[in-house]
Amino acid sequence: MPIRQRYPHLPKAVEYAHIGWDLLILAAVIINLSLLLFDSLFLIGPINEAIAAIAPGFHRFYDTAIHSRFIAIDLVFVSFFIADVLLGWAVAIAERRYHRWFFYPFVHWYDVLGCIPLSGFRWLRVFRVIALLHRLHRLRLINVTRWSIYQFFAKYYDILLEELSDRIALRLLGNVQEQIVASDSLTERVIERVIMPRKTQLIHEIAERLEATAGRAYQQNRPAIMAAIDDLVSRTLRESPEIRRLHRLPMGQTASSAMQASISSVAQRLVDEMAQGMHSPAFRQLVERTAENGFDSWLTVDDTSAKVTEQVLYDVLEMLKEQVRHQGWKDRYD
Repeated sequence: MPIRQRYPHLPKAVEYAHIGWDLLILAAVIINLSLLLFDSLFLIGPINEAIAAIAPGFHRFYDTAIHSRFIAIDLVFVSFFIADVLLGWAVAIAERRYHRWFFYPFVHWYDVLGCIPLSGFRWLRVFRVIALLHRLHRLRLINVTRWSIYQFFAKYYDILLEELSDRIALRLLGNVQEQIVASDSLTERVIERVIMPRKTQLIHEIAERLEATAGRAYQQNRPAIMAAIDDLVSRTLRESPEIRRLHRLPMGQTASSAMQASISSVAQRLVDEMAQGMHSPAFRQLVERTAENGFDSWLTVDDTSAKVTEQVLYDVLEMLKEQVRHQGWKDRYD
């Protein structure tokens, strides 16, 4: 059984423990980023002088206790973040959260890069907020889909994704159309690579469809066919000179009616036997042999048939391009 089915959900106590740890990490990130921002401002001369003038005691404390040892303090935060990544990796392996044990650093790339002690990478730690919101949403403690900011970004993400996929699809379909126009042997290659390797299956499918179609049509129209046979036999006998002469004899009318009923019954039984024979192996073999004999002639390619085939393919692709050009997001968001 797949891992995702064996462990579909974590216990709520474990989920709440994850939430508590995420909040602790976010607090550490906020403190670290605040210190980094304030220390960067502290290095600016006018701001440094303004702090010294407004709060000289705080200025001396920060300069001696924090600023002078800022690198060591920052390394403490970095060590804490590295421990968070290693602990999160170990927990993910224990919970079998991902398909492979080494997926964690790739999924949580923002945490890994956030451990690098450079100001640009530290801000990636803020992405932890997204993971926290996702966990809270999954536990139904919040519903982010109702937030205006979520709906705003979801709307334009959907529009952007659809526009990009449409442009890519149009480019691909256009390239296929160019290949069809530029190719001189497309029809021959389609027959050689697509149809001929499946010749036996196609012939078998044709025979089955003919058998099913003929049998179904006969069952649906059997009363009309039998009435037509009876009418044909009756009309033929009425128009026959021999039968007319037979009517002049004693009991001739009775003999003529018996003959008509007998011939009509034989003809109807013959048609029934033929219809039942359509489901026999012999009839299917006959159809398959007939289809096989005419298969090669059906696939004979000349300039006219090649152009028709290529034009059909080109028009089908053009129809698909028209469908892709339709901006469906306008229908959803109008």
